[in-house]
Amino acid sequence: MIDLKDINHQPTMMEIEEYIGNDVFNQIFNFIQSEYKALYKIEYSKDVWLKGWNIKLRKAGKSLCAIYPKQGYITVLVVIGAKEQDEFDKLFPTLSKEIQEIYNTTKEGNSQRWLMIDIKNSDCVYDDVLKLIKIRRESK
Repeated sequence: MIDLKDINHQPTMMEIEEYIGNDVFNQIFNFIQSEYKALYKIEYSKDVWLKGWNIKLRKAGKSLCAIYPKQGYITVLVVIGAKEQDEFDKLFPTLSKEIQEIYNTTKEGNSQRWLMIDIKNSDCVYDDVLKLIKIRRESK
């Protein structure tokens, strides 16, 4: 088993998949790749709360999301900033209670909210994350 906090060993995608052990990672990663032709990079974060290796997905120089591997699930970071706010506000009433709660309890800083969303299966939370990523992609 790999140690995702070991800065001296950058894991491969295969090692990350094995570590997570949940196909939800492949589902969301492959969807973002096919839908947006996103570029990805495996990076090490020194952030005290999220220390370790993660996968950042970008399109046209803009961050779509970051995926943080966990054993049995993933945490996806989606940023809602000023450019996304109007579209997000329209979508908000239709989002799951889980996403609404995450948004409402996430503090705003620099006109942004960094939503950390745990995904364990392909349920309404998964679907909502895809909607948030779409807002990120389409914001100007």
